Amino acid sequence: MERLPYYQIVHVLSLLVLATHIFMAFANPLAENKRRTMITTGIAAFLMFVSGFGMITIYKIPFVTPWVLVKFVCLVGLAAMAGIVYRRVEWRGMLSKVALALLFIAVLMVYLRPKF
Repeated sequence: MERLPYYQIVHVLSLLVLATHIFMAFANPLAENKRRTMITTGIAAFLMFVSGFGMITIYKIPFVTPWVLVKFVCLVGLAAMAGIVYRRVEWRGMLSKVALALLFIAVLMVYLRPKF
């Protein structure tokens, strides 16, 4: 029986939750939304990292592989976005473009990954 891709499901769902709440913070960076947004993005980022490292372990991919490092940098950048937008509201336009670029690169890396 084939094993279900639990790590992949958790990884994709947590990325969707993280991206949704980041862009919600860009759209409405009010102080009363900060606590809930920071908790949600923190949990989503944690689940994303755990599931990503779980997949790296299962597939026996070395961490120093450039593909893994690019994805790691993208995910760290995305995890930091919600916190940054609440501190620098005037940077919302630029930060939303950076977040979109990081999401694009992270998804592109899925299709450009080497075969392991």
